[in-house]
Amino acid sequence: MRDTCVPSGVKLKDTGFGYTLSLIDGKYKIIIIYWLAENKVMRHNELKRSIGTISFKTLSIMLKELEADGLVIRKEFPQIPPKVEYSLSERGLSLVPLLNMMCEWGEKNSLSAQEV
Repeated sequence: MRDTCVPSGVKLKDTGFGYTLSLIDGKYKIIIIYWLAENKVMRHNELKRSIGTISFKTLSIMLKELEADGLVIRKEFPQIPPKVEYSLSERGLSLVPLLNMMCEWGEKNSLSAQEV
């Protein structure tokens, strides 16, 4: 195992850490991944309601980027009115352990946990 994920003399973008960040960067991508991991399949409006603070346009852009990166699957049903569902791909599901580690870290390091 290496000492650091970002060795000296290497640009961050050229590391595995940098690549991972490039896929989940921004305010909402990791939150979208979280909700899809929790609910398995969600529609656009369900995601919007769950996140709360995201605009329709921003959510659409984030979903398109996540789909282009192979993290999210978009399934369109040929009906009227149109129905589209989003779920995590196998690649997207491989990020769930990262979410779990972030959750555990937050539980251990939150101010309320430190007061106990």
